[in-house]
Amino acid sequence: MASLSDLTDPAAVRQAIAEFDQLGRSAFLSRYGFARSREYMLLGPSGNLYDSKAIVGAAFGVQHPTRGPLTSGDFVGGEATVERKLRDLGFDVVRVGESWSRDEVELAVADYFAMLSLEAAGMPFNKSEHNDELRGQLRNRSKASIELKHQNISAILEELGVPRIRGYKPRSNVQELLREIVHTAVVARQGELEKVIDDLEHFHPAASPSYVAALVDPPDVLDMPPRARVRLARKCDYAARDECNRTLGRAGEEWVVGFERFRLVGGGRQDLAERIDWVADRIGDGMGYDVRSFELEDALRYIEVKTTSGPATTQFLVSENEVECSKELGDAFCLYRVFDFRESPRLFILRGELDRHVSLSPTNFRARLRSARAT
Repeated sequence: MASLSDLTDPAAVRQAIAEFDQLGRSAFLSRYGFARSREYMLLGPSGNLYDSKAIVGAAFGVQHPTRGPLTSGDFVGGEATVERKLRDLGFDVVRVGESWSRDEVELAVADYFAMLSLEAAGMPFNKSEHNDELRGQLRNRSKASIELKHQNISAILEELGVPRIRGYKPRSNVQELLREIVHTAVVARQGELEKVIDDLEHFHPAASPSYVAALVDPPDVLDMPPRARVRLARKCDYAARDECNRTLGRAGEEWVVGFERFRLVGGGRQDLAERIDWVADRIGDGMGYDVRSFELEDALRYIEVKTTSGPATTQFLVSENEVECSKELGDAFCLYRVFDFRESPRLFILRGELDRHVSLSPTNFRARLRSARAT
């Protein structure tokens, strides 16, 4: 007996979308025996809309070729079935004809900023309760559609380098009206954002930090198209604040020294753990790295530490000296990105030349007066 629970491969959905694009809507629906969606549409990566139930039926056949695609009569569409399945597989679904008005978007943005302020201040709040309350102020919006709107807001804030709510993972396919209103809100709420960052910067290093399971893979990031930057007051530049916060930076470096000892001792190299050199503490910044450690095979590992109380995808600043150092040292250079430092520190590692891993944008220039003869 065919069941939607057996559709588990996002790649099968993407292949069905590609076939839809190749055949066209009418031919695709005819081939698989589905009518046009009357309520829910899948929002594809390119921004195109697809009949959600037909896509799911075709995708099932892609994943299970011996069982074949599902027919329209094999399952029921709707928010509790097809929409939930597609969202569980990482796709966006929208209600047909559902276009958010300016008033609705402004309410959603205001609610998001209220939750962001509470989270930064360490005050408890319930996202589901906020969602329910917001639904009462909007016209016929599903819980999932509000969740998606909040995730879209996270994507825009991350694009701007502004703190976001951890629990709302950024999602792309952003409505331009939403982008406009978020940009306006960010400029208008700069005092509020300063308070958010002030709150995030308050932390108390653990007396006995835990390094178990602290190392994670680098995060997946959204491929957001370049946009015009919103001009923010320096106090709202999250990456710059992290870089200038010497208390946070020093605490992060000290934490990394402890992590390196944990790593080397765990690998049976107590001898190397005793030789770790916290260079930035001993002689100051300027070397292009903060800590000199070791691989388990004795080779040197040069570590530059970047610490934030924000999530893993928070932007950070690197100096020209650090970029050049990464090029000179090659795979011996490791950038340790320490994140969630206020709550439960974790890190991921970028090894080798930095421009292999990150997009580098100039943020300032060194200026000197010209000779009068040059003017």
